[in-house]
Amino acid sequence: MDVDEEITVSTSAAAVSVPPAGNETVVSAIDAISLQPVQPVISPIITTPVIPPIAPIPALPVPRPLAPLPVRPPVVRPPPAQNGDSRTSDSDSDQEESGPSRAAGGSTQEYEISEESRLVRERQEKAVQELLMKRRAAALAVPTNDNAVRARLRRLGEPITLFGEREMERRDRLRMLMAKLDSEGQLERLMKAHEDEEAAATVAPSEPEEDIQYPFYTEGSQALLEARREIAKYSIVKSALRLHRARRKRDDPDEDLDAEVDWSLKQAANLVLECSEIGDDRPLSGCSISHDGKMLATCSLSGVAKVWSMPEVKKISALKGHTERATDIAFSPINYQLATASADRTARLWNKEGSVLRTFEGHLDRLARISFHPSGKYLGTASFDKTWRLWDVETGEELLLQEGHSRSVYGLCFHHDGSLAASCGLDSLARVWDLRSGRSILALEGHVKPALGVSFSPNGYHLASGGEDNTCRIWDMRKRKCLYIIPAHSNLISQVKFEPQEGYFLVTASYDMTAKIWSSRDFKPVKTLSGHESKVTSLDVVGDGQCIATVSHDRTIKLWSSRESEKEKAMDVD
Repeated sequence: MDVDEEITVSTSAAAVSVPPAGNETVVSAIDAISLQPVQPVISPIITTPVIPPIAPIPALPVPRPLAPLPVRPPVVRPPPAQNGDSRTSDSDSDQEESGPSRAAGGSTQEYEISEESRLVRERQEKAVQELLMKRRAAALAVPTNDNAVRARLRRLGEPITLFGEREMERRDRLRMLMAKLDSEGQLERLMKAHEDEEAAATVAPSEPEEDIQYPFYTEGSQALLEARREIAKYSIVKSALRLHRARRKRDDPDEDLDAEVDWSLKQAANLVLECSEIGDDRPLSGCSISHDGKMLATCSLSGVAKVWSMPEVKKISALKGHTERATDIAFSPINYQLATASADRTARLWNKEGSVLRTFEGHLDRLARISFHPSGKYLGTASFDKTWRLWDVETGEELLLQEGHSRSVYGLCFHHDGSLAASCGLDSLARVWDLRSGRSILALEGHVKPALGVSFSPNGYHLASGGEDNTCRIWDMRKRKCLYIIPAHSNLISQVKFEPQEGYFLVTASYDMTAKIWSSRDFKPVKTLSGHESKVTSLDVVGDGQCIATVSHDRTIKLWSSRESEKEKAMDVD
């Protein structure tokens, strides 16, 4: 052990003396040491310098690169950045754990919001605001009387009505306006409107009552009173016959209603094109078949109406007299007289030879459709002056000027009993009027575009209407609502008519160049009458339902008949 210690001491001494001296000093030192008994210690001099670098290896600052290892900054989570509240809590925890310097750097990264996130947040805030506005509006007390709604809108400085706005839409507009004022803190303006209303209500009783009370009535003439009495007498008899016939069909065991309907629909399904004839040089606008089915009348945009024989479609006479285009034509239900409507604001009564019997003047705008009362004594005309009028056929006197539509009146027809009239117009409404009292008994809302045609069913309680929304609606007047919606055509429906005898099927004409037959039992399609090359403007059905006439803008008259198909079947049997 002593020898080893001496060796280490000597070697360390030699190691210390090696750097400052040259070769000579090293040899002298070795010679001095070699005087001692241990001589072979010269070789460790080469290995000893290796020992000092080995010793500090464990002490090297190996953990020093691990110093920046707090991997906290990358831990900043981007998903919480899209939610508003969770981000602040994460930044607080980072500040507590990693110190203020790193928290400042992390906060700049946290509050960077992408454009998409900003849009999402704005959309959410807008939806919340709208929801709060609706809740606030629902809690407000809004007047239900339309006159009160108009008065409050006036006091708030808003227009009392907008174009095409209805009562409920006006009330909703007032509700949202009041909610908006409430949310903006403009309560003074709102309270002032309330005070004005209360003041007006307190002053009103002291003033004489000159306000119009709704529903209001205008005084009619003595001729109108007599006409209403005649219509009431006529309708009572007709409705009694209709009800008696309906009861007999229901109670008689020999009557098979389903078989009768099936036979009628089979006849309608067998309709084929029997005749096609050029009707005029200009597009045709209306057609009508006489009560016995022996004559057909047409009118065109040239203003000329023509009478044709049936079923050969040979011209009998031409009715010339209108100065503008003719819009519709109708045969009288009791004789061969016929009436035409025109854009020259007049309607005319003709005989079948083409002589003018009477001219009905009074409308302020062009006429649309025309229709005879079932009694044949009265004529109804619809006009673009927003009214329809009832005329006395014998005297030519205007009996009734009926308002009620907010826009132009286009379609008009009479109930088969003669008690009711139905009108439709560009305000998308169909209205039913009681001719005996003058009341509007039904307002049928459902069409989303102008209604152009109406027709009563012979059963007495169904009404069909068609319009520019391409649909035909079936209304049940007993239930006062829409019974069925037929998506009938791919273009507007120009005319609607029930089969006049029993109403077992319904025919619609459309601008999609077709006419279609529908079952009135389940309103399923029965037959499509295709053949016209342009818009089909009008149609009519013979009393027994065996023949249908259509006219079109292609200037042709087409007759669709099942008699020809029956003849062909008989020939095949022979």
